[in-house]
This record gives sequence, C-alpha cells and structure tokens, in this order.
Amino acid sequence: MDVRLQISMVFHLDKCIGCHTCSVACKNVWTDRKGAEYMWWNNVETKPGTGYPTKWEDQEKYKGGWERKNGQPELKMGGRVLRVLNVFHNPYMPKLDDYYEPWTYKYEDLLNAPEGADQPTARPISMVTGQHIDIEAGPNWDDDLGGSPVYAANDPNFSALTEEQQAELFEIERLVFFYLPRICNHCLNAGCVAACPSGAIYKRGEDGIVLINQEVCRGWRMCVTACPYKKTFYNWSTGKSEKCILCFPRLETGQAPACFHSCVGRIRYLGGLLYDADKMLDAMNAQDYNLVEAQRDLILDPFDPEVREGALRNGIDDATLEAVRRSPVYKYVKEWKLALPLHPEFRTLPMLFYVPPLLPVMANTDAGTYDTANDELFAPIEKARLPMQYLAKLFSGGNVGEVSYALKKQYAVRLFKRLETVGDMDAATVKQALHEVGMTEGEAEAIYRLTSLPTMDERFVIPPSHREEAMQMLGDDFLLDRGEAGLGLRDRPARGA
Repeated sequence: MDVRLQISMVFHLDKCIGCHTCSVACKNVWTDRKGAEYMWWNNVETKPGTGYPTKWEDQEKYKGGWERKNGQPELKMGGRVLRVLNVFHNPYMPKLDDYYEPWTYKYEDLLNAPEGADQPTARPISMVTGQHIDIEAGPNWDDDLGGSPVYAANDPNFSALTEEQQAELFEIERLVFFYLPRICNHCLNAGCVAACPSGAIYKRGEDGIVLINQEVCRGWRMCVTACPYKKTFYNWSTGKSEKCILCFPRLETGQAPACFHSCVGRIRYLGGLLYDADKMLDAMNAQDYNLVEAQRDLILDPFDPEVREGALRNGIDDATLEAVRRSPVYKYVKEWKLALPLHPEFRTLPMLFYVPPLLPVMANTDAGTYDTANDELFAPIEKARLPMQYLAKLFSGGNVGEVSYALKKQYAVRLFKRLETVGDMDAATVKQALHEVGMTEGEAEAIYRLTSLPTMDERFVIPPSHREEAMQMLGDDFLLDRGEAGLGLRDRPARGA
C-alpha cells in the first residue's frame, strides 16, 4: 500500500447559479495580463452546450486523455515517436478561434471624437493584433442557450442519446439547462504531465497539485493537446504554457483558492484525500462502465489504522490525517457516493468531482393547470427533462446507475427535510425513499447540513502544507530560504562593486 495525499475538490451543481463570480475572481488574480487575455482557468459552461474551447469534449478532434492499448494506458495523441513528428505541426491542438480572439474597444474614438451629427462608437479591436475585428465568439458565448440549435445541438455528449431523444430536447416544453463550472482537475494520471517533452509539468509530491515550471517550459504545447479538459493554455507573449495552480500560495497559508472563496452559491468544497498509488494502473485500465467505482477504490479510509501506518511511513503526519478525516470531499465522494468525476473515460483520474443537479421534470397541462404529480416515488429523477443517459455520459462513463443513485439520494434528503419542516409528506413514503438508497436519517441530516448550512471551515478543510519539509526533500536549506528577500526568479541582492 503506497499511501499518498491529494488535494481534491467537489462542485455541487445543484447549487450553482451561473453568476460567473468565480471566473472573474480567477481572471483578475491570475490571467489579467498580456498573452493571457483568452485564458479562463476557471469558466462556467451551460450544458447542453459546446463549452470552452468549442467542443472540448470531442477527443476524436483533439486527441486528449488516455486510451487502453494492450492492457496499458497510452496517450490518445500517440506515443513519443508521433509526438516528435508533430512537434512543429500538431494537427490536434486547438486554435485561437476554438477559444475566441480576445478583444477590447477603441475608447479613444468614443471619448475624443469631434463634434458631429453621428453618434461616436468604440469599435472592437483584437487584443492580439490590435486590428479591428468582428466579434464572433466569447469565453461563454452559449451562456443559457440550452435549447440553441447552434450550440446545444452540437454538444458531443448527445452521442449517448437516440435521435428521438435529441429531437425531444429541443421541443419548447422540454428545454432545460444547467451550469458546469470547470477548472484544472489536478488529475492523478495527468495527461499534460506525461506529454511534456521538457518535463516542465509536474505533480507536487506533498499535495498532488499540478504545476508548470516556467523556467523549464519550452512552449512545445504538447500539454495543450494531451489535456482532455483543455485546461492548459499557451501564452503567446511569453512563449510558455500556463494553467490553474489551485492558488497554491493561498493554500499554503490556509486560505481557500480565489474561485472557491468568492463562490456566491457556496457550491465548492476542498479537502484532502488519501489514495493508494499501487492501485492506479488497475483504476486506469477498468472498463468505462466501472471507472467511477474503480476510482473510488483508490481512495483510502483515513480512519483505518493500517492506512494511518502507511501514511506515516510516507511522511504524512497526524495533523494532515486529522484534516483528511474532516474532509468534505471524502464524505461526498467515498462515504456518501454523491459526487462523480467529469468524463472518467478520459482515464486521467480527475480529482475534481461533481454532485449532479436535480433537474425539472416533465409535466402535463390539464384545464390550465401545470401538473407535475406522479404516483411513482422517484418520478422526478426518472422523468427529468434531460435524459439520464446524458448525465451518465458526463459523469460516469455511461453508467446510468451511478448518476441515478446520486440523484435519488439527493431527492430522498429533500423528502426527509420536507417531512421535518413542512410536514406535508407521508412518513412511510419518506422512510421508503431512505431505504431505497440505503440511507439513515442521521446520514440524511448530515448531507443536508453540509449541503445547505456549511461554514467556511466545513467547506474548506485545508491540510497543513509543511513547505519546509518539501524544500528539504529538494536539498534546500529552508532556514536560509526563510531569511531571503523573496524576489522570485530575480537575482539576489549583491553588495560591492
């Protein structure tokens, strides 16, 4: 048993209101500079939709992630020989138009225009070339267009639906959408790390955060292709690749990442997970249908004495173990089985998990009354406007049972609390609902509390970083580092001539 620590996340989609506060917070902190104008390390997509960059989920086009070959995982973009051949021409790399060409406005024309009969306007100009452009796309161009025949109709996840189901989704009474916030998943089996020819991308051993060494990066951009979530970007100004760093300077001081801290809907949870690195190969090689359960099997029980011993052997101290025991991510992913990985079939073992959303149900209009009543216990789940196969394509490698269980469990918690607060539910019906998903009243109350009434300390349980130990592993003298001026990559101050 090789016990390791991974900082992991959960996004509760049933609470996301699509306000984009997280995206703006990240943009202002990390990518508000030259060469990064088109980068959105955090973005919020509307599903059904094509996302950002356009159709990023279509790996027949982009060749991201891993595939199984002869019982071993192999990058979908090809082995080392093919990557060398594609160094100067990579046909699978997204173009700027797949993201969007960033623009600003020529405000001088608006503010300094001479007096005249025409109303002055500020024309859009490209932030890359400085030339006038016609705006054709943006970072969230399909926002709220869940019924659009242009955007929603081209969603790659529709491949899991029949033609009849796809046609039904665009009938006016079935229109539905939900929000999908995305950041780097800081995967256990990150494709970007494996594809980088320079070795610039790496996972931090102490917490699993995936970073890029800007001094080593040579701008080969293989990482852009290899990441199936397209969360590695190329800075055209510096010639380096960049990505979400999970605000690790904030984590090291016990603060939540900027997008987590600013989240209005309080949908974001962060905590540590312990996993068995010896089981990674088995998890990557699992059949698509079993990928979710295989990834759960990687996660270890922090209360198990044997796991504790293995963690201590690998340098994980008791303070970190205590933080992992209180981790909300462990509860949602392993204990309650409510949170699921995004596209596990990419086989990167992502460490960002999503609680799928409860969606509106189909109803009948009778004598002017909109009737949603149904005698079946879990009718709102089975008869939701969006077919279960679509959500399964997103979150469980096509396994409808995993998504169905997570949704039924959320619905059972709703029934339980409605009986308690409103009192208009039948107690026997609520008891049956809890029994159907194998949930006790105590567990239902715990899920409700962590979902609806969590404090900051309950949502963000950040393990201690122990940076001094990480520096010692690299051979540095951390006592000397503490006394330095902290000027980053600049030369140290020198005295004399």
